[in-house]
Amino acid sequence: MNTPASEWRDQEKIRQQFDYGPYPRVPLDQSPKDDFERLFEDSLVTAYYLRHRKVIDTRGKLILDAGCGSGYTSLVLATANPGAKIIGIDLSQQSLDLARQRLEHHGIQDAEFHQLKLEEVAQLGYRFDYINCDEMLYLLPDPADGLRAMKSVLKPDGIIHSNLHSIHQRKNFYRAQELFKFMGLMDSSPEAFEEEAVVETMKALHDGIRLKADTWNKDNETMEPEKLQQVLAMNFLFIGDTGFTIPEMFDLIRQSDLEFVSMVNWRQWDVVDLFKEPDNLPLLWSMSLDSATIEEKLHLYELLHPVHRLLDFWCTHPGDPGIPVDEWEEADWQQAIVHLHPHLRTEFLKDGLTRCIQEGKPFEISQPIPGPALKPIYLEPTTAACLFPLWDGAQSIQTLAERYRQIRPVDPITLEPLTPEASFNKVKDLLNRLDAFLYVLLERA
Repeated sequence: MNTPASEWRDQEKIRQQFDYGPYPRVPLDQSPKDDFERLFEDSLVTAYYLRHRKVIDTRGKLILDAGCGSGYTSLVLATANPGAKIIGIDLSQQSLDLARQRLEHHGIQDAEFHQLKLEEVAQLGYRFDYINCDEMLYLLPDPADGLRAMKSVLKPDGIIHSNLHSIHQRKNFYRAQELFKFMGLMDSSPEAFEEEAVVETMKALHDGIRLKADTWNKDNETMEPEKLQQVLAMNFLFIGDTGFTIPEMFDLIRQSDLEFVSMVNWRQWDVVDLFKEPDNLPLLWSMSLDSATIEEKLHLYELLHPVHRLLDFWCTHPGDPGIPVDEWEEADWQQAIVHLHPHLRTEFLKDGLTRCIQEGKPFEISQPIPGPALKPIYLEPTTAACLFPLWDGAQSIQTLAERYRQIRPVDPITLEPLTPEASFNKVKDLLNRLDAFLYVLLERA
């Protein structure tokens, strides 16, 4: 596809904008090591399991951070995927310099950075296990070209993480951008003069004016200058910023001959959760949702409740996905291997589990990574105790079932000895529940 010259000029202005203000503006010494939710989302283990239902070792894997910016996401990817090599590309040389400095500061040695367009990524000569393209795809003249470029360097079982801005959630900022474009503030890459003009405009407007009410936060006026610059650059003066809908997102994935895997924050996209009584839906909705595709359900969600700024998704090469646990045969369960998600295998959480067991208190397994659960997930102490060996490594389900029977040898109602079959079924039900949140990962032997 031939790209109009005006769109390539916009790409040059985007490069200049990020040279002026590299994104994200995160302090150099800030570490993501305790941001378990972010590490969970950026771990290849999470996406790979959702697609293939297997637990992958990240050592030796090759990860592309496309549009790496100031390198904070590159640092997150390195932290989330121990032993992986990180390759970052970006248009902005200023951003790349900061990215190199950031990873060196944190002792990440196995990383390299290149000034390169996404469409030219094949020039690197690498094939990647995981490609992260965060906050960048929506800036391309043709996002499908970007997806196709990533597909061309993606290994057969590799995963792409990317996202698009939601046109519904960001509609007010698009109106603001149209205003300031009309006023001439986006004819070139916006800098200090243009930023000050936006601030002066918003301060001068009556509070009830719709654009101000819909986009301007009073806290902006007392914000630290560097943070305010980022708010202005990424919202009011964002050159190339484009919004999309769920159907447009799926169309881009199809155009690129890729296959949708999941929304990254998949638990926050369930349309049924928007109703007061999920088990008693209005007849129209009950009938419609029974036959709706994943794409249709996600589109219904964004029309009803457009709260997500990003349409954040994983995709991959077309092919047969792994078999989810709700489709397993009994023989699969009997031979299953159980893993704790690696970003729950922390001493902090293990210590918390130990205290709860010793004190006979419920254990909140969702505490470090609450996103997939929507609400806190508690395990009663004896149930939690049967999972304790998972902090040391993968276990067979039979081992966990036998441990459960040792912890609770009798049925608390009948006081009869707990049979191996009953113990197995208790553990099976527990694991099936936790697999829905990816707190445990189950493999068929």
